[in-house]
Amino acid sequence: MSIVESDTEAQAAAQAGSRPTLSIVKRDGRTLRFDDSRIRAALIKAYKEVNGPLSPLDERTVNELVGRIDAEIAARFHESVKIYEIQSVVEHVLLEARLYDVARAYIDYRVQRDFERSQATDLNHSINRLLDKDRTVVNENANKDAEVFNTQRDLTAGMVGKSIGLRMLPPHVANAHQKGDIHYHDLDYHPYAPMTNCCLIDFKTMLSQGFRIGNAQVEPPRSIQTATAQISQIIANVSSSQYGGCTVNRIDELLAPYAELNRDKHLAEAREWIADEAQHQAYADARTRKDIYDAMQSLEYEINTLFTSNGQTPFTSIGFGLGTDWYEREIQTAILEIRRRGLGKEGRTAIFPKLLFTLKRGLNLAEGDPNYDIKQLAVQCATERMYPDILSYDKVVEITGSFKAPMGCRSFLQGWQDEAGNDVVEGRMNLGVVTLNLPRIALESDGDLGTFWALLEERLQTMHDAILFRVERCKEAVPGNAPILYVHGAFGKRLAPGDDVDTLFRNGRATVSLGYIGLYEVATAFYGPAWESNSEAKELTLSVMQTLKDHAKTWAAETGYWVSVYSTPSESLTDRFCRLDKERFGSVPDITDKDYYTNSFHYDVRKNPTPFEKLDFEKDYAPFTGGGFIHYCEYPVLRQNPKALEAVWDYAYDRVGYLGTNTPIDRCYECGFAGDFDPTAEGFACPSCGNEDPRTCDVVKRTCGYLGNPQQRPMVHGRHVEISSRVKHMDADVRVPLAAMAEDGAAPTSRP
Repeated sequence: MSIVESDTEAQAAAQAGSRPTLSIVKRDGRTLRFDDSRIRAALIKAYKEVNGPLSPLDERTVNELVGRIDAEIAARFHESVKIYEIQSVVEHVLLEARLYDVARAYIDYRVQRDFERSQATDLNHSINRLLDKDRTVVNENANKDAEVFNTQRDLTAGMVGKSIGLRMLPPHVANAHQKGDIHYHDLDYHPYAPMTNCCLIDFKTMLSQGFRIGNAQVEPPRSIQTATAQISQIIANVSSSQYGGCTVNRIDELLAPYAELNRDKHLAEAREWIADEAQHQAYADARTRKDIYDAMQSLEYEINTLFTSNGQTPFTSIGFGLGTDWYEREIQTAILEIRRRGLGKEGRTAIFPKLLFTLKRGLNLAEGDPNYDIKQLAVQCATERMYPDILSYDKVVEITGSFKAPMGCRSFLQGWQDEAGNDVVEGRMNLGVVTLNLPRIALESDGDLGTFWALLEERLQTMHDAILFRVERCKEAVPGNAPILYVHGAFGKRLAPGDDVDTLFRNGRATVSLGYIGLYEVATAFYGPAWESNSEAKELTLSVMQTLKDHAKTWAAETGYWVSVYSTPSESLTDRFCRLDKERFGSVPDITDKDYYTNSFHYDVRKNPTPFEKLDFEKDYAPFTGGGFIHYCEYPVLRQNPKALEAVWDYAYDRVGYLGTNTPIDRCYECGFAGDFDPTAEGFACPSCGNEDPRTCDVVKRTCGYLGNPQQRPMVHGRHVEISSRVKHMDADVRVPLAAMAEDGAAPTSRP
């Protein structure tokens, strides 16, 4: 029915489109321009709650209600109006119109939101969620086993940290996080404690000069075995002093001098005990080769058996591939052979460390290059274990300004020089991430691009405040809070107790990240689900990325702290944002109905472009996201066809900087099946015998930038659905090399 046909004043106001020219005072104290689109959205939600999908007559009714509400607000308020006053007017108009059921739905929703705001900082409620094993809590991080005591202790402490952290945040930032407009990452650690996120540890200086952990002063190592043991000790301590990942950058070059010490010792032994001088070199080489293998194997086992204070395996990455001398080549070979062999007698796939193999033209990219044989080994390893991911040397330099491996999963530092003009990579860090819910802005815009850009600008102001709050909180740390980082060299400089930690952050030395999620869903909201071939739609997504980059650049210039655009991994956030938006907007086709949002700029995982088409589509985005990015392609089983994977690697080299391999490597130790396990409601099962027991099967999937074992450590619902929805980007019957398809630099236009 139409409710205002007899009310000429309200009807005239609605027809004239008059809106109050005043400001809204938010609960958090901010003052914003009045916008009745939010009133309209709330009424539509309430109306659908009662009557289901809106008919044209219902839409007219809602518009008339908004007109009456606007008229009453304009009559009663002249400069500003508070949120609760607007809510009172809305309730009054609904009751006066005798829309009692709609009024009840509106009031119930508002009260529910008030409850949710209170519960977010209510410690008792938070602890009860943990005790009840709420999956959005206990499965938030796929690298944590929620069944073990130290993880449970960390989760409990994290609940306290989140409750306190929300109260410490600027009110409008806390409100935006709770609503799902943004996500302030790692609230269980920061801002409750002024902790940093991830880093490239300065291993070279720490090993060469010695360091201190606890009561022990550790001297420089005199063998590669001792060096790798010290690396694992440093990793464990650093990982307990921050909440993100850490990387051993260029480990082959780092460890080569210590391997040379081993060889010098073995050569001296040979001269003492072997009479035939011709055998001295061979003896020293053989013994040193074994030392290198044993040392790298010990490092792999050390990392996989370590637990940090927060109950998870240290999130560690190892970069390698650029070394050219005998020692460096042997280290590279050992890393790959050890990963191929697997862990334990069953040969299970190691989740950590993440392996990052660097390709470089003239070094290992093409046949005839001096390290091409090691590239071949890396390709074979990736077909069997998914790792290594690859870094394209020239493209990483182009996008980030200098070459380095990412910190942990995908967070890249930009190029930076010290006062002497030296390029500095190791010893730098990221101060944290705040992620923007882009799909929500698109849904709120209701098809109007003008509204989208206005809302994006408004949200970015909140992002600005959240990001700078992260920086300011990190600056409040003192060196004694994390001695391994600030005093003993992990962050590149050794500060005295009274020194200012900000000397390690400012002038662009550290980064802080403006994250985002869901470009696919943004374009879908305006152009439909098959927009990837629509140039206008893609231009919209590129414009969004340019806007983020422009704001980040402006903020960095204003503050002196490098703000980088970051393609958030969104392990649990892909679930959280979508879940919140589904509650608010309902099941929107190809957006919220999937139960997950698409990571960063990735092609829709449900579609099956060729690897070449996918890379060509995504290559335009990474240059906007120098603070963190990764691409990946989905393949069938590739163990018998490594040349197919190599063809994609070669094609990617001049197009993308960082590429992961997703190929089935699941194994069942009951029946011997090796391949791709079938998704179930909450996990995966052997397609041959139905086995789901993590004790007798090894299920490994790429969670986002890193691998996870969902049978041992389950993941949140949205991430599980996203993984289960992924379609292979290459046909399963491919059995021939694809190099010829890519050698001319043009992507095949049809599937191989």
